Amino acid sequence: MEPAVLGGKLASSLVAPLVKKLFVTGGPGAGLVDRPVRLDRLVSFRGERRSLGEEEVRGLAGKLVAGALDSPGEPPFPPEEADAVADALAARLLALGDLDMDDVQAVRLGHAELAARLRRRAAGSGDGLCTDARYFLDSATEWACLHVLEFFTRRSTFVARTLVAQTRGQAELIAKVDELIARVPRPDARDTAFERRYLPHVAAQHNRITIYGIDLRESPDRWPLEVAYLSLEATAEEERTGALPGEYADPEHTVRLAAEDALRTRDRVLLRGDAGSGKTTLVQWLAVTAARDGDRIPYVLPLRTLIRAGALPSPAAFLTAVGCPHTPPEGWAERVLGAGRGLVLVDGLDEIPAAERHRTRDWLLALVRAFPGNRWLLTSRPTAVRADWLAAEGFRELSLTPMREPEVATFVRRWHRAAEAPEFVTPLLDSLRTKRDLARLATNPLMCGLICALHRDRHGYLPTGRKELYDAALTMLLARRDRERGMEAVELSEEAQLELLQRLAYALVLSGRTEMAVETAEGIVERALPSVASAAGQGDAATVLRALVLRSGLLRRPGEGTLDFVHRTFQDYLGARYAVEEGHLDVLAGRAGDTQWEDVIRMAVAHARPGERAVLLRRLLAEDTPRLTLLALACLEHATALDPAVRAEVEARAGTLIPPGSTQDAKALAEAGPLVLELLPGPEGLTERQAHGVTVTASLLAEREPGGALAVLRRFRGHAALGVRRQLVGTWDRFDARGYAREILDHLDPTELFLTLTTAAQRGAHAGMRPWGRLEFRGAHSWDEILACVPDPGAVEKLLLVANPEATDMEPLAALGRLRSLSLLDCGTTRGLDRLSALPLESLSLQGADLTGLDELTSLRELSLRQRLPGNHLTDSLPVAARLRQLHLGRDTTRDTGLRGLSHWSTLYEVTLSCPVGTADWTELSRLPRLEQLILDASVIDIGPDAPELPGVRTVILRRARTQDIARITTRLPRARILRI
Repeated sequence: MEPAVLGGKLASSLVAPLVKKLFVTGGPGAGLVDRPVRLDRLVSFRGERRSLGEEEVRGLAGKLVAGALDSPGEPPFPPEEADAVADALAARLLALGDLDMDDVQAVRLGHAELAARLRRRAAGSGDGLCTDARYFLDSATEWACLHVLEFFTRRSTFVARTLVAQTRGQAELIAKVDELIARVPRPDARDTAFERRYLPHVAAQHNRITIYGIDLRESPDRWPLEVAYLSLEATAEEERTGALPGEYADPEHTVRLAAEDALRTRDRVLLRGDAGSGKTTLVQWLAVTAARDGDRIPYVLPLRTLIRAGALPSPAAFLTAVGCPHTPPEGWAERVLGAGRGLVLVDGLDEIPAAERHRTRDWLLALVRAFPGNRWLLTSRPTAVRADWLAAEGFRELSLTPMREPEVATFVRRWHRAAEAPEFVTPLLDSLRTKRDLARLATNPLMCGLICALHRDRHGYLPTGRKELYDAALTMLLARRDRERGMEAVELSEEAQLELLQRLAYALVLSGRTEMAVETAEGIVERALPSVASAAGQGDAATVLRALVLRSGLLRRPGEGTLDFVHRTFQDYLGARYAVEEGHLDVLAGRAGDTQWEDVIRMAVAHARPGERAVLLRRLLAEDTPRLTLLALACLEHATALDPAVRAEVEARAGTLIPPGSTQDAKALAEAGPLVLELLPGPEGLTERQAHGVTVTASLLAEREPGGALAVLRRFRGHAALGVRRQLVGTWDRFDARGYAREILDHLDPTELFLTLTTAAQRGAHAGMRPWGRLEFRGAHSWDEILACVPDPGAVEKLLLVANPEATDMEPLAALGRLRSLSLLDCGTTRGLDRLSALPLESLSLQGADLTGLDELTSLRELSLRQRLPGNHLTDSLPVAARLRQLHLGRDTTRDTGLRGLSHWSTLYEVTLSCPVGTADWTELSRLPRLEQLILDASVIDIGPDAPELPGVRTVILRRARTQDIARITTRLPRARILRI
């Protein structure tokens, strides 16, 4: 019966009077008692005020049922079940007196749930009724409950009772909230007030950076961070599962993300980056964004400043240590960190002495353990500490990558927009694209800024080479003075500034620091003034030093009482200049084992006279280590004049390392570090073995210098050698999938190459590549994912699936209409081999497959099985109609069948057997008239002297063969011409 019809049959005029009789007419007042009045006190058939009995309730139910049956139209259920329905409805109405609730609770419950509770209370009511009768009974119960609730809401006491219930509920909620507040202390009002001052201060303090070279003439020297900031990329190497036995092993894959997102996925990060790569600028960006968002309290802690005070600061001293003018309430920093609200940015691990780094590590880890839940970032140059320095404490290591062409172009455009010099943008971009040496220098924001400034300042002329670039940059920065800006009346020539600056730089280089006290710097200047004529009469040491800070553009005051160079690059360059002038070659050679001195030594060779260069290079060679030999080779680009014998010796010694002649040599060469990348030759003039070694070295260095490694590999993308091309394909996992596909893979000759795809990113990149004929998928990939990433299914001729439990049904393979070769290794129980019969399949390799339907693949010419065969003969499961030319059987494949029936395939040309071979099996081999090549595992061959000869075999390959095995087997192969062991 339709609900609308039933509603008409149970009209309010019938139900309402009956329901009203179920309840007493009076009431217990407003219900303002400690214990609310329950329903069992309200019904008229319970308690002392009972006016109805169970028989009367059944009578009321009978009237309701009779009224429904007497209504015009189709009866809602068979009339003969009327009594049973009335009894069931009465049982449910009587259950009202058993409910443990009051009228307010009932109304809040709703009529449908109230009816459900009545049905549960009157369990069994309705049993034995027909479907229509049960449907009527449930509908009538709900309809009655709707009128029950309507009756409650019209009682004079209901409104008062509702207000009482609401008041009690609110009181209970308030009590719970008060308890929660007591458990979680509210932030002190003083903390909130202080943070309102501190956060804007942090945002303002770090929201400006220097764009090098713009601070000339009438241009401002600092620019808003949001204008100048360039989002760079950071990479991390994550572990991956090992390759299968015998396959290419690559234990790591590269994860790439925007550098500013470093702390979004991990609370603890060690960020490495080369000089000028943008580490400090990133710290500023994170501090400013956190201060503006207000979700974290940032602390910017430059280690070069903190280390000067001796003891590293506790949280309470963070702000004092960095010279913050605001004084926080007592205990504020600990409350922030204790609540997990802190963003602690520790900058410049490489800028403190090596002896201080372990103390710094202990300090940092003590903070991390004491205050979990905060976010921690530590920045460093790549070689300052070992790779796993903080791994045990959960720090994720990321490395800032060199700027790529799009990022360089973005930087150039922003720089010129800030400098209001748009006319120089296009000429400079053209130079960066066409001049390789220049492009190699433009890999970080510092060098890009210098190049932009030099290009504008010289109206399009650019020097070549690192030393020439630094010389030109120094001339530009030191010779251009902004007289209006300076308040000092000190005039220092370019040479005088260089003399003082290089002494300061050398003092920092020797100490292993990048920051010194102003008092120390004044002492150095004071000792130098008598020998610097143009500066001697310009004032005392403090005055001259202030002038250098204001005028040179190379020094800055990062904090009260401290001094440093705007960048470590200038410190190393000027320190090397002074070391050469003072004849400190022994000092330089003695520090060559320290990787932080690499740039100092290379710049020293650039500054030195020919004789001095020879002495220094010979000292490097005398150490007889690969790294120092390669460092000597790297120095040659700066040695414009040098004794030919020394140059020849350096090149000869380095020639034993570069180019690498084998994979082992390539791995050893990569141990020397990223310095190697700029020394790798080729591809011109290299043998195939050497070219392969160079690509292996570059691939291994991709972790530390992905940009430099990619630049080397890009040179080999047109190489014809299969080994070189295979290496280029195999190192895809170490790079960004789309970038590597665009730069390398789309330019390779794919002949005889399988392209291996392991990740979703690689599948996405492959979808936009030119078609490859040979594809290998490792790991779990559904057929939909595989087919979606293949740009041209008709181009795929060979397909290899490894360790893929999702590739079980062969039907989707019909989409690859030109598939000639298929390998399914460790892919679960593959089914439906008969679905492959429509393909032009010539080669099939199986491991762990259901072989049902294999006999239908009559087009096969090559078959490889690495699983146990069913039956007693090979003909029981192998395709008997196929004209096989090659057959490869694994170790356990013939455990039950032996080689019985092998002679059926008289077309066999090559047989590979890893399974045991007895005399009977040898006899089967002798019956193959076209068999010419045999590959055997000699350790499981057991044939007697009466075994027949195999006269047709010309080539034999024996694996795991002993001397006695060779003689025993080869006597049965009288015409073999080639034997490989």
